[in-house]
Amino acid sequence: MTTDSRRSAALPLGLAVPDWSARPLPPRKVLEGRYCRLEPLDVAKHGNDLVAAFSVTDPASWTYMPLESFGSEDDFRRWLADAAGRQDVYYALVDLKTGKAAGVASYMRIDSANGVIEVGGIHYSDRLKRTHATTEAMFLMMRHVFEDLGYRRYEWKCNSFNEPSRRTALRLGFQYEGIFRQHMVAKGHNRDTAWFAIIDSEWPTLKKAYEQWLSPQNFDDDGTQRESLANLIAAARK
Repeated sequence: MTTDSRRSAALPLGLAVPDWSARPLPPRKVLEGRYCRLEPLDVAKHGNDLVAAFSVTDPASWTYMPLESFGSEDDFRRWLADAAGRQDVYYALVDLKTGKAAGVASYMRIDSANGVIEVGGIHYSDRLKRTHATTEAMFLMMRHVFEDLGYRRYEWKCNSFNEPSRRTALRLGFQYEGIFRQHMVAKGHNRDTAWFAIIDSEWPTLKKAYEQWLSPQNFDDDGTQRESLANLIAAARK
């Protein structure tokens, strides 16, 4: 063995990942929950519901989205058609209380070779915000990634100025990993991007907390939570 090869053999490496193979791409399948159903986005099926929901949603909600604003119905439908046609897997979030689609979310930046996937393109109409359905939707997407598809890392990224998104990532159990400076040019402005992630070893603990939070016993007759998800996650992590 040469001096160089002995020196190389002594250098540290990460944990071994035996028998690793590329993960499957997410199929375009329905994810069913107690409070919501995630259906692969279809403009013919979901367009009318989403137009109705977003046409009365606060225009400020578009600030950190790729689209400038709701604009016209035609512009919005073109945006939906573009999203549905991408390699990213876009879902329409159907609120089971109403049977209407009222939000969207997607799997994006899919790196099947390394088992990394991002949840993004999340946009809830005002009709859907602060409902059980939005938290359950994130749980269903996480569970599908870790348990059905076997991915190792689940990412959440947002504009560093997007404080609601950053708070939501932490509430959902993502770990903050830092700021990527000058990561993008968005709508003609610099975007520094905040990165968050969950890894597969963390999922069993988070799953337990989510299942407790989503249980009907966690809500009173008015639908108010008895215990917050953040508290349940903190307790499960101890």
